[in-house]
Amino acid sequence: MLDVNKIRNDFPALDQMVYGQPLVYFDNGATTLKPTVVVDTLKEIYSKRNSNVHRGIHYLSLRMTEEYEEARKRVRKFINAGSDREIIFTSGTTASINTISSTFGEEFVKEGDEILISAMEHHSNIVPWQILAKRKSAILKVIPMNDKGEIVMEKLDDLMHEGTRILAINHVSNALGTINPVKEIIQKAHKENIPVLLDGAQAIPHGIVDVQDLDCDFYVFSGHKVYGPNGIGVLYGKEEWLEKLPPWQGGGDMVEKVSFEKTIYADLPFKFEAGTANYPGAVGLAKALDYIDTLGKDRITAYEKELLNYATSRLSGIDGLKIFGTAANKISIVSFLLEGIHQEDTGMILDKMGLALRTGTHCAEPVMTRFGIDGTVRASLVFYNTIEEIDRLYEGLIKLKQMFK
Repeated sequence: MLDVNKIRNDFPALDQMVYGQPLVYFDNGATTLKPTVVVDTLKEIYSKRNSNVHRGIHYLSLRMTEEYEEARKRVRKFINAGSDREIIFTSGTTASINTISSTFGEEFVKEGDEILISAMEHHSNIVPWQILAKRKSAILKVIPMNDKGEIVMEKLDDLMHEGTRILAINHVSNALGTINPVKEIIQKAHKENIPVLLDGAQAIPHGIVDVQDLDCDFYVFSGHKVYGPNGIGVLYGKEEWLEKLPPWQGGGDMVEKVSFEKTIYADLPFKFEAGTANYPGAVGLAKALDYIDTLGKDRITAYEKELLNYATSRLSGIDGLKIFGTAANKISIVSFLLEGIHQEDTGMILDKMGLALRTGTHCAEPVMTRFGIDGTVRASLVFYNTIEEIDRLYEGLIKLKQMFK
């Protein structure tokens, strides 16, 4: 098993007091804390070897370029992509989805075509497709979910046909924790010749991503969700698709040759990396992935399952507490409401007890509409959280109920 006490020493942010109480950080679904190795890497780059990549012949630039491209290899290995050419660095999940909605949409979507998403998507996997549908006079269709927060697979079959151009769905729901049966979904879509984009922002920290095994066409995620720096993200795309798509942005580093008459684009992956690369972010992300692999993905998954089971059992024992998202297969997210107490009041009072949770719609308003609520309190747990911290949440909620009697 994981040595959680030792792990917690690697995250300085956990060693602080909030309103006189030791911090309990349960907001990992929004962003994860950073281990010392990531923070030290960024400090080292900015203080000693900062230099733009791909464009210099001097020592610092050559060294930074090498580290940047090694980071690409590291990401490829972590998600088991087939080639470094399939790994595009972006600013995050949102930018990665917008890259595909814009480029794929421009090339392959026309008036009357259909785009398929699910009812449990984050806004980042809704709005770009709405923009595309409006621009192209296409139709956006939605796969429904049941009361447990699971995709209704029978409806998926009904919604896919020859007019469906792409299916975009989250691997894991950020609001409910549901792990979607994406491998089965992809198999069904491919039988209809429909490419699939997976939003992996919530799946990537939990050790369950293998893009070749999933056989997805595109996979996207953010560095800050997986213990890495902010402002760095990844777009994985099968090489056969990326070769067909035009660049999303123009500028430096994505060109082979430029004249006023014609521009020849660079080869993959650089065709999609216009402008100055976020090389500190990429190298910092690689360090975060190294850290995760050192702990062991299987051990992380097993421990976080323990946390989920304990939290679900403990909180379910509180009278008047309802959990939203009860899928059989889910990650360590518990979204809940206390009867008669607004979710923002719950979050603010728990904060005064040193407990950091997320409240609101979690950028998934259609999910809240589906359940007839205006938001939830979300506890998202990862490998540096503990059973004792869950007990503190339980005790805090009991005190909260007494206050509102």
